[in-house]
Parts: sequence; C-alpha cells; structure tokens
Amino acid sequence: MDQLSETAVNAVAALAKKNGIKLDFLTTPLDVPGLPREVPFILDPEEGMARSVKSLVDEWRLTPLRKTGTAKALTLESFIDLVERHKTEHSVIFADTDWKKPSLTAVIDYHDKTNGGAADNGKHRIHYEFPLSDSWKAWIKINGEPLEQLKFAEFIEDHIADLASPDTMEEEDWRHKFSFRVAFPNELVSLSRGLQVASEMKVKNVVSLQSGAAQINFEEEHKDVNGNKLDVPGMFILSVPPFFRGEPTRIPVRLRYRLASGKLFWICQLYRPDVHITEQVVRDMERAGADTGLPTFQGSPEMPA
Repeated sequence: MDQLSETAVNAVAALAKKNGIKLDFLTTPLDVPGLPREVPFILDPEEGMARSVKSLVDEWRLTPLRKTGTAKALTLESFIDLVERHKTEHSVIFADTDWKKPSLTAVIDYHDKTNGGAADNGKHRIHYEFPLSDSWKAWIKINGEPLEQLKFAEFIEDHIADLASPDTMEEEDWRHKFSFRVAFPNELVSLSRGLQVASEMKVKNVVSLQSGAAQINFEEEHKDVNGNKLDVPGMFILSVPPFFRGEPTRIPVRLRYRLASGKLFWICQLYRPDVHITEQVVRDMERAGADTGLPTFQGSPEMPA
C-alpha cells in the first residue's frame, strides 16, 4: 500500500472508530497475483456486513493510482523522447506495418519481461501515426480506379510535379520484366490532355474442331484518330515522399486504358506500394528500439488501450 493510500485509510479508520464502526484488514493469499497483501474493509455493527473502503479512499486521492491513457506524438523524435521519459524495464514497442495506416505504439506498463512474470495493465501508451504526405494519399486514392479522360487530365495536371523521367537502368529493367516501355512526364501529359481512340474488331482465326463446330476468335485493335495503331506506354515513374517531410521515393506505376461505350478510361496501378511503406516503418521501428533500448515487435498488443 503506498503512503498516500495508507494515510487515507488511517483517516477513514479514525473516522470510523469515532462513529463506532470497526475498520479491519483481510490478509490475502501470497500466491494470488495482482492483490495487495492486505485489503481494508469496514464492518458495520448494525448491519453486520463488511463494506469496501476503496471508494472512500479514492475520494482522498490527490494523484491517480497509476498512469493511463495514450500520448500521441507528431514526430518520430517526439515519440522516442516520450518513450525515453516514461519507459520501464518491461516497456515494449509495437509496429503496425499496414501500408495504408502505419504506426508505432509503445506500451509502457507492459507485462513483466521475465518468464512467467506478472501481468500488467497495458493502459499507458505512446502512439505515433506515420503522417502520410498529401501527394502519397492522392495517388493511393486513385490507385486502381478507372478515371475518365477529363478527370485523368485534371489529376495529372495537379500532380505533374510528382512525375519523374525514367533512367536508363529503369527503362531496361521494366521493359525486361513487363515487355513494355516507360513513359516520360511530357508523354504522360500529352496522353492526359487529349486522345481519341477508335476500336476495330477483326476475325483472328477460324479453327475447325473434330465435332464439326467452328471456333472463332476476335481481336480488338485500338487506333488513334489518324488510324495509326495505338502505342500507349505501360508504365511511368513517380517521385514522391510517402511520409510528410520525408525523402522522395521512386515508385513505378502501371498505366492501363479501357474503351467502354465510346468513353476512354485510364487506370493507374502503383507497383507494390506496400514495400516502400513497410521498409520505412521497419527502419524507424529499429531506430526507436535502438535509441530507447526497448524490444520491438511487428504487430499489436494483446490488450486494448
């Protein structure tokens, strides 16, 4: 029992004695974890019932019994400083590597780290939610979504600064992997500003089957307004920081188009965006662990905040 609680209990005991009420203590078993050695109670002589004094003692409390709540850090540096300020030998750091909403969470009052150690509440935490940049969130929002020509043009115009020219190595690498070429920024802008596509169906082949039936395959060709076969690059390169005020990352983006009911739709598909986020979160988790000397885990604590 801490000094403040003991003082409060003594005051309650004096008040109870003055009014003819007996304050007594129940000794708890040694092998029951999480309980104090003695539990005070009031024995009401008139009713012959034992009553808890906890509510009475808590009314006298000037400070909380334990630290609870979650502090929210806005930067990685503040997260590390706050953890360093509050940590105990049992504190741990968890990393949520979900690329859409990554975060770090330090559980200050985590369970005793020794094998079979005592459980703790896990209610005192420090949380850092990685601030995704506006540019990154904008590209994620349209990721895989069909955009009509006008919306595609407006989006490219608004984010033209995010486009990057491919270097020689990137061109060769992606051409080798996917068998299509990588667009330069000016080429992507030209595509977005206006493109008329005509669709033409042709019979590709006719195959006579043993049953006597015929199998006919059709091939759809897309041509530009001048009748030339359409040559659309299959990929372009972004250079954007995934995190606010972070370093830019070069991210390949698949470019596809669809012609439906006379309307042209563009689809931008970021190539493995989860990899870039996860790698950065893991690096920052390792840095936080090294700076604070605490163990780190990829996952989340088992108890709610």
